[in-house]
Amino acid sequence: MRVLIVDDERPARDKLRRLLALEADVSAIDEARDGVEALERAAACAPDAIFLDIQMPEVGGFDVAASLPTPAPLIVFVTAYDEYAIRAFDANAIDYLLKPYDQARLQRAMQRLRMRLAMERASTPAEAPAAMAMAMPPVRQLLVPERGATRIVKVEDISWIETADNYVILHTPGGQPLLRQTLAGLLEKLGPDFLRCHRRGAVRLSAVAAVEVDDKGDGELLLHGGARAPLSRQYRPALLAQLAGRG
Repeated sequence: MRVLIVDDERPARDKLRRLLALEADVSAIDEARDGVEALERAAACAPDAIFLDIQMPEVGGFDVAASLPTPAPLIVFVTAYDEYAIRAFDANAIDYLLKPYDQARLQRAMQRLRMRLAMERASTPAEAPAAMAMAMPPVRQLLVPERGATRIVKVEDISWIETADNYVILHTPGGQPLLRQTLAGLLEKLGPDFLRCHRRGAVRLSAVAAVEVDDKGDGELLLHGGARAPLSRQYRPALLAQLAGRG
């Protein structure tokens, strides 16, 4: 089992690493010091489970959980406060570790993780990881680092997405933040409401108010709120078919 520890306090990370190292089936342990680093490490090392602190500066554990890439790892929330328990299980947590915990309590959480992983592996064909990823729910928000801070962008606020070198521009009513991400990689996380409309852009289907097409088959998409997104003839048939299916 590959495990990611996310906690802004070094002693808490060290304690959890020591206890996890005693578990025979834990093959790899990685760490993150904050929410932004947690998402980076989750994408890089693809953990089976995350032990996730709830209260962290800037980006808390619930925001991390809502922004994890798909397929998402299993989550065990770790906190010193018991008032978050209901919200934690609403976020589909496997367990809720209340600090201070001991080896015996951690082992109960590990047993729940093992049972869930065994169930998922038994019900998922080994040759179908892509199908499993498609079945995972899309992310509900994105975390965008900005000048020493982190902006939380709700996916429902994004009208369209535009490529810009190694970044994408998220067009929202509150601005146009830059996210270091490929368009193809981002679309995998956002779900079926987003579709390419151009080689350098994708649109949220529910944001489209009208389609304007010129004599060559290219055109523009008029979006709710007045924004416009480019439309190329290459992507027009699929987009029109999706819009017709939503009618």
